[in-house]
Amino acid sequence: MMTFLLPRLRLLWAGLLLTGCISQRQLPYLQGADYSTQTAVAVANVPTPYLLQPNDVLSVRVQSAQPALNEIFNVTDTRAIFGGDPGNMFLAGYNVDAAGTVNLPTVGPVKVAGLTTDQAQATIQQQVNRFVRDANVLVKLLSFKVTVLGEVRNPGRYFVYNAQANVLEALGLAGDLTEFGNRRNVKLIRQTAKGSEVILLDLTDAKLLASPSYYLLPNDALYVEPVKARATRGNATNLGLVFGGVSALVLLLNYIKLQ
Repeated sequence: MMTFLLPRLRLLWAGLLLTGCISQRQLPYLQGADYSTQTAVAVANVPTPYLLQPNDVLSVRVQSAQPALNEIFNVTDTRAIFGGDPGNMFLAGYNVDAAGTVNLPTVGPVKVAGLTTDQAQATIQQQVNRFVRDANVLVKLLSFKVTVLGEVRNPGRYFVYNAQANVLEALGLAGDLTEFGNRRNVKLIRQTAKGSEVILLDLTDAKLLASPSYYLLPNDALYVEPVKARATRGNATNLGLVFGGVSALVLLLNYIKLQ
């Protein structure tokens, strides 16, 4: 019986290992026949401007020749910024409330929801000019974070200090995809005013660079699905353990028979 089973188990195990292999064509990103080593291939793509919304956190800094007045507005601790601790920055930043405003000392509430960061900076600049002479206002978005999950080397939540962060940058922060990551079916989950929306991205398609979804927005999430080879490889591993156990049992029975 054992002599009958062993060859078939070997064939089944070998078949599982072969089906668990990943084709080289599935791995490279941005595949295209138009690329050349001689000339650059230009791809037109304009990032979608992000409009501020409630629960965003802003850094508002005022620079002028009047240090005492500057300190009234500059609640953000510069040590928190340069130390790179997002938690400290959130505590020290200006939160956009449910009404879409930030409440600045002396100035009072300023409506920023629905504005880009540059537009919010110009709006706050106008209000601060009423109290500080020759002031320069700098506004930055502190709460630009993305989440990367699934078949990547370092899944987690990452803060981005780049207003034009893209999909490849986020995957780079997560250590890139593993060999089992499905590069043709990456889910981008984005929050909108109406709820959540899911967009499928194909990392192997060069058209990704021209897609409006190539650039990320705050609170985006990327989920990388596993390819079928992941489950197949796991099954092959389990079968290998069974095969090893059966082989050991056969050897033991043969040893007993010879005694």
